[in-house]
Amino acid sequence: MEKFAFIIHPLDAKRDVARKGGIYSLASILPERTVEWLIKQREPIVASHITGVRSATGAEAEGWFIACPLTPRQFMTLPADFVTMRLIQCAKLAESLGAKIIGLGAFTSVVGDGGVTVSKNVDIAVTTGNSYTVGTAVEGTIDAARRMGIAIENSKVAIVGATGSIGRTCAHLFAPMAAEISLVGRDIGRLEKVAGDLDARRVTLSSDVGAGLRDAEVVVTVTSAVDAVILPEHLVSGAVVCDVARPRDVSVRVCKERDDVLVIEGGVVAVPGPDLDFHFNFGFPPKTAYACMSETMALALEGRYESFTLGKEVSVEQVREITAIAGRHGFRLAGYRSFEKAVTDETIERIRKNAGLQVGAKRVRRAQPVEPTAKA
Repeated sequence: MEKFAFIIHPLDAKRDVARKGGIYSLASILPERTVEWLIKQREPIVASHITGVRSATGAEAEGWFIACPLTPRQFMTLPADFVTMRLIQCAKLAESLGAKIIGLGAFTSVVGDGGVTVSKNVDIAVTTGNSYTVGTAVEGTIDAARRMGIAIENSKVAIVGATGSIGRTCAHLFAPMAAEISLVGRDIGRLEKVAGDLDARRVTLSSDVGAGLRDAEVVVTVTSAVDAVILPEHLVSGAVVCDVARPRDVSVRVCKERDDVLVIEGGVVAVPGPDLDFHFNFGFPPKTAYACMSETMALALEGRYESFTLGKEVSVEQVREITAIAGRHGFRLAGYRSFEKAVTDETIERIRKNAGLQVGAKRVRRAQPVEPTAKA
């Protein structure tokens, strides 16, 4: 029996802490800052025991969700040493349970040095899960675009958060396919470095989200922002947006105000095993998980107890390798979700209709070019 662990944390202090039940239910009626202060005093705990993970090859695994009691805001504002200490405590707890690899989820993979310091302080492997997150995001975006009648080779693809580890690799994977790549980030200098390494027909840069998304038929967004960065007015009608970030980069206003764009959540994966049970509700349908969780499980099933994705860099080769490993064990994309709801065929047809697109018809890219933007 292979053994793994994965770190989770509340994305919303009131909602996610209250979800645990019992005395934690009081979080729903307390001020958010009070809840954050209270959970900061708590050490990591075992949130659940994961059972029934079974590979297509016959290999089996069990694992644990380790809860780190910090919110995204706390990860970004508390002293780095304190946050790192909490993550090391999570990993040591997992080690004491017998886990041989631990995955970093959501903001635990964003803060600090991408798990490098955690790895140096424990005797088990550490992975951020970013390699498989990239793989599933690209695969899902291409498929969703096809279903919306978008041909990537004729389209402008915008990468928001393009200087980050996931965004940069997404840009490399899309660059050879797309008619144009728009790189969006806060630092033009860093964007220029990313652009210089791309094999692309046309690249534009912008530090302004609205300008960078102008006329983009396909958007992949993966920033580490605490608040939403993509608003309804940023998106062209009929666009496909893959939001890989947690918390979301796409404002909930898009869901309410733009019924003519398709927003999907990147990295929703079906996990193999007829008797799989996470024994924890993190808002996904049964037997599905984030791609970062799935990378950890796939590596365990493979017996690859190594720090596969560590630090801030993710290579195209890593993405291809972990995608092959996951596929061999039976992990696969589990359709799409949007704002915690399943995206059905009927949903996609309705969005196409609202965008004035004939179902089944191909789309032709606008002839008007988009000028490069470099707003400071």
